[in-house]
Amino acid sequence: MSTIAAWPARAESWLDDRGKGAWIAAMILGFIFFWPVGLALLAYMIWSKRMFSKGTCGFGHRMGSHPFRTHGQRFRSSGNSAFDAYKADTLDRLQREQDEFEAFLERLRASKDKSEFDQYMEERARAARAEAEARDQGGPAPDASGSGSGRA
Repeated sequence: MSTIAAWPARAESWLDDRGKGAWIAAMILGFIFFWPVGLALLAYMIWSKRMFSKGTCGFGHRMGSHPFRTHGQRFRSSGNSAFDAYKADTLDRLQREQDEFEAFLERLRASKDKSEFDQYMEERARAARAEAEARDQGGPAPDASGSGSGRA
């Protein structure tokens, strides 16, 4: 990536390192010097949830309460290579576990959706069969809501 194209990412990283106050100061300076820049920064801060979240900017970000990965930087070196390796392995393991858990939840939701859809289709088919039987016998058609499944 060229230097010109990389400066927004570097500026964002620089502002993130300095916290929410740096973002607000940049926005105010943007309004003072050229109001569309300030407005663009305000819109970006709101859109990216930097304005109202506690974990992405500010003191919590520097104290280690940020998520596993932040904008390309995994973590700052402590100066102890053994600890840094342990920390990297632990963060990778936690990220894998989180990804696996999210995949499990997605499979669980899909399974639940499928079972509910299958139940709906079965009730619909049962109602259609009952209506066809009633028509064949020449009697009145049963209630279209089904055979009293008990669901509201």
